[in-house]
Amino acid sequence: MSGQPAFVDFHFDVMCPYAYQTSRWMCDVRDRTGLVVNWRFFSLEEINRHEGKKHPWEREWSYGWSMMRIGALLRRRSMADVEAWYQRAGHALHVDGHKPHEPAVARHLLQELGFDPALVDEAIADPTTSDEVLADHRRVVTADGYGVPTLFFPDGQCLFGPVLIDPPTGEAAVRLWDAVVAWTEFPHLYELQRPKTAADGQLITETFRPYLEARDWVSINRGEVISFGD
Repeated sequence: MSGQPAFVDFHFDVMCPYAYQTSRWMCDVRDRTGLVVNWRFFSLEEINRHEGKKHPWEREWSYGWSMMRIGALLRRRSMADVEAWYQRAGHALHVDGHKPHEPAVARHLLQELGFDPALVDEAIADPTTSDEVLADHRRVVTADGYGVPTLFFPDGQCLFGPVLIDPPTGEAAVRLWDAVVAWTEFPHLYELQRPKTAADGQLITETFRPYLEARDWVSINRGEVISFGD
């Protein structure tokens, strides 16, 4: 289709299982179309923070926030490096059921990627990595966004989603991308949603089982705790 964007900004939090699945699709689209994907951050810990609790940047170590600070340091080197970190940490959490949000595991994963494991401590010691994560987060909030995955297009349009658990590949991945781009032709098309049946809920729970067993937090969506059928 005509009018394909040259790039898209993909906001994510490593903590989010839906964003990880969508990121796999996004990488496939990029490989097949030449689309440039800019990896940006968004904090579920901050958007779902209860009043009176510390902001994630006020803690010595915060689960998603600290993983993204590592990503911010890697992004200064290249988008390829932050993508490699996101995909490896995301696979560890959402597929393998490991805990990349623990410093020791994060160091191990960086070493697997051929990066210096000392980047964990370097990222946390550098307050500007927190500034970068916060700037990306505020960009979504300013656009009235509330979660991930969130996409920004070259013309400034912002879309939440697509939300899926079985990312398409090949030609199907490109067809879904074309559908997402087509959405941007209608600036007042706000929402199109498929209700989740009990069977959908069971499938989502089984797909996210590794994540559910590895997480050390409660999953929240727009202020509501998500049980995933547990």
